[in-house]
Amino acid sequence: HFKLSENYTEDTWLKLRDAVGAIQNSTSIKYNLEELYQAVENLCSYKVSPTLYKQLRQVCEDHVQAQIHQFREYPFDLCSRMNRCWQDHCRQTIMIRSIFLFLDRTYVLQNSLLPSIWDTGLELFRTHIVSDVAVQKRTVEGLLEQIELERNGETIDRSLLRSLLGMLSDLQVYRDSFEERFLTETNRLYAAEGQRLMQERDVPEYLHHVARRLEEENDRIMSYLDQSTQKPLINCIEKQLLGEHMTAILQKGLSNLLDENRVTELTLLYQLFSKGKGGLPTLLQFWRDYIKSFGGEIVCTPEKDKDMVQDLLDFKDKMDNVVQSCFARNEAFINAMKEAFETFINKRPNKPAELIAKYVDSKLRAGNKEATEEELERILDKIMIIFRFIHGKDVFEAFYKKDLAKRLLVGKSASVDAEKSMLSKLKHECGAAFTSKLEGMFKDMELSKDIMIQFKQYMQNQSEPSNIELTVNILTMGYWPSYTPMEVHLPSEMVKLQEVFKLFYLSKHSGRKLQWQPTLGHSVLKAEFKEGKKELQVSLFQTLVLLMFNEGEDFGMEEIRTATGIEEMELKRTLQSLACGKARVLNKNPRGKDVEDGDRFNFNNDFKHKLFRIKINQIQMKETVEEQVSTTERVFQDRQYQIDAAVVRIMKMRKILSHNLLVSELYNQLKFPVKPGDLKKRIESLIDRDYMERDKETPNQYHYVA
Repeated sequence: HFKLSENYTEDTWLKLRDAVGAIQNSTSIKYNLEELYQAVENLCSYKVSPTLYKQLRQVCEDHVQAQIHQFREYPFDLCSRMNRCWQDHCRQTIMIRSIFLFLDRTYVLQNSLLPSIWDTGLELFRTHIVSDVAVQKRTVEGLLEQIELERNGETIDRSLLRSLLGMLSDLQVYRDSFEERFLTETNRLYAAEGQRLMQERDVPEYLHHVARRLEEENDRIMSYLDQSTQKPLINCIEKQLLGEHMTAILQKGLSNLLDENRVTELTLLYQLFSKGKGGLPTLLQFWRDYIKSFGGEIVCTPEKDKDMVQDLLDFKDKMDNVVQSCFARNEAFINAMKEAFETFINKRPNKPAELIAKYVDSKLRAGNKEATEEELERILDKIMIIFRFIHGKDVFEAFYKKDLAKRLLVGKSASVDAEKSMLSKLKHECGAAFTSKLEGMFKDMELSKDIMIQFKQYMQNQSEPSNIELTVNILTMGYWPSYTPMEVHLPSEMVKLQEVFKLFYLSKHSGRKLQWQPTLGHSVLKAEFKEGKKELQVSLFQTLVLLMFNEGEDFGMEEIRTATGIEEMELKRTLQSLACGKARVLNKNPRGKDVEDGDRFNFNNDFKHKLFRIKINQIQMKETVEEQVSTTERVFQDRQYQIDAAVVRIMKMRKILSHNLLVSELYNQLKFPVKPGDLKKRIESLIDRDYMERDKETPNQYHYVA
C-alpha cells in the first residue's frame, strides 16, 4: 500500500511539474485545472507537503535563474523587456498559486517561517534578477533617463514607469535602488535650474515657473512615483527653487509686485513662501521694510504735502487689499503693517497731524460735493485709522479746532451729523478730555441760538425797535482758538445795537465780559443798481467799506483806511474782493488785479448779476507760515504745561523718586512724543520754582516739596 502511494506521488508530481513548466513557457496545459488542484490536495493528504513545497520552489527558481541571461546578453531596450518579464512572472505566479492553493492555505499557513507561494515568487525575482548589480543599475538609469526626458517637456510611456516602479516597491527595493538616486538627480537638476533662471527671468515669471514645477512633480507622484517619495521630493524642489533664493527673489521683485499691485503673483509668492522653511518670516521682514520706505517717502517729501493724506489713504487701502487678498489675512502681516505705518508716519513730527486735520476740514466743509453721507462716513473711518498711528495727537487737535471754528462760525459745515460723528470717533479714540473743548464749541453754538431767540423777543418789547437784525454767537474763550482783537470804526447804528445786546446779555449773566471779534462778523446788505435791487452777503470788513459809498461817490485807499480803521493788509484784501473779484460792486482806478496805495474806488452802478442774493467771498489769505508756526507753538506751550502737571502729579504721589523712574513714569502718562532732554528742562524748571528739590546726598534723586 505504501509503495503504491509512492508511485502515485511520483506520477502526480510529474504531472504537476509539466503543468508548471507549461505555465512558465506560456504553452497550453494538458490537464484540467480542477484535476490538478485535486491532485495537490491529495498529495497534501499523503503528508508529502514539505517535499512538494521544496520541489515547487526549486522548479520556480530554476526558471527565474534562466531569465537573467536575456538582460545580460541584450542590454538595449532593457526597461521594456524588464517590464515584460515582470508582468509574465506575476501572471505565472498567480496561475501556479491557484493550482497549489491547498498547499498554500494548509502547510505554508501553519509554518510561519515559510513564505507564501506569492512571496516566494517575489523573493526569487528579487534575488536572481533585480538584485543583479549590472541589471539593477541599467534599469534604474533607464527610469531616471525617462523622467529627465519628461521634465524637459518630452512625452514618455508613463504606464511603463508606473509598472516598473511598482515592481521595485513590491520587491521592497524601491528606496535603496531607486529613490536615493532619483532624489540626488532631482536635487542636482533643480539646483542648476534655480541658479540659471534667477539670472534669466524676472520674479513673476520665476514664481509661475516654480508653481508649475511643483504641480508637475505632484502629478508624477500621482501617476507613477511611490507615495513615500512625495515629501522628500517636494522638499527638494522647495529648497532648491525657493529656499536657496528667498532673499534674492524678494530683493529683486517684491517692490515691483507691490508697486504694480500684482495680486495674482503676490498671492502665489505668499503661497510658495508659506511652504518653504523660514519663508514667511523673511517675507514679513521685507514687507515691513517696503511699507516703511514707501510711506516714509510720502511723509518726508515736502513737495508732496498737498496730496500727503490722500496718498496715505490710498496706500493704506492698497496694503489692506494685499493682506486680505494675497496674504490670507495673516495676523502677523496685519500687525507688521500697523507697526510700519506708525514708524514712518512719525518720522516727520507734527506735519502729518496738521495735514490730516486740514484734510478732514476739506471733507466736512460745505461745498464738498464729492461725497454722499455714507461715503463721507467711510472717509472719516479711514482717516481715523491713519490718525491712530500719529503720536502728536494734540497737534491734530489744535489745527482741527481752528478749522472747526471757521466752519461753525461761517455756517460752512456740510452736515452737523458728520461733525458730530467725527467728534464721537475722536472721543472714542482719545477719551473725553481730548474732545471736551471741541464739544464746548458745539455747546456754545446751541446756547447762542437760544440766546438769540430770547434777544429777538427782548427787541420786540423795545420802544425803538432797530431796523438792523443782529445775530450774535457767544464763544467761551477757553474752548475756541484765540483770535487777535482788532479795533475798527463801526457805524453808530451798529455800535448802538451792540450796546443793547451787551445790556441784555449782562442782565442775564452778570460778571461776564464780552469782547467783540470783528474779524469773524458778516452781514447782508441791500443795494440798488441800475439793473435793480440786490442783496450782498459780505464780511464785516466788506460791509464797512461798502457803507462808505452811501456818503460819497469816490474814495482813495487812505481815506477808506482812516474811516474804517481796518488794518492795511486786511483792507487791501477786502478792496480786492470788492473791485477785482468775480462780483465787482466797486470800480478801481487804475484797473488791475492788485490794490496799491494810490488807488481810488467808486461805486459800480452798472453791476449786473443773474442772482438776487450774491455772496462776495473775502480774498482768502493763504494760511501763512506765521499762522502755522503760531498754532504749532501753542501746541508746544500746552505740552510744557502738561509735562509740568504730570511731573508734579507723580512727585506728589511718590514723594521721593529717582530721575530714571520719574522719566519712565512720565513716558507712560504723556500722550505725545517727547525727548528726554525736554523732560530734563521741565524738571529743572520745577526745581527752580520750588515744586521739588534734589536730594543732598544723591543728586539723581528728587523730593516733592509740599
